[in-house]
Amino acid sequence: MEDVYEINVAKTEFREAYNAGSVDRLLGVFADEFTDMSAGVPSFFGADARSVFRPRVAKLFEQYQVTLIVTIIAIRVFGNTAFDYGWHTLTLAPKGGGTPITTRQRYFETWQKNSGGRWKIDLYIDNVDVVPMMADAEISFPLAFCPSHTPGEWDHTTANAG
Repeated sequence: MEDVYEINVAKTEFREAYNAGSVDRLLGVFADEFTDMSAGVPSFFGADARSVFRPRVAKLFEQYQVTLIVTIIAIRVFGNTAFDYGWHTLTLAPKGGGTPITTRQRYFETWQKNSGGRWKIDLYIDNVDVVPMMADAEISFPLAFCPSHTPGEWDHTTANAG
């Protein structure tokens, strides 16, 4: 139970780093090398994830006052590895004025306990949440699986061509 508590404390730091607009505090919750599979941007791995994540988040904090609400559905611990999942509700208020934007993301994170005994995120995945509906509701085929093709974009017919 102590590990679940420690991950909850780390998630609190994650939230507070966003709300304070602190890139360094936010990166302090992540492992030195991690995998970033954030929605809407390319995936990055290892040290590259940190070097790409830092300026992306810095730009976000420069342009917006961020308010993050974290809803954890569950935390599961397996020795020195754990995962959690839930929702991040993010409100972005433009610092130059304008209408705030609120989104809700589904997230999944894996955590590793480092050599110092601290839990750090080593895999981050999120995507946009959708409006809840009944299980038998008519659902159109998701656009994520059939986007319009733009020349030069990744295409499974040419990705493995050699």
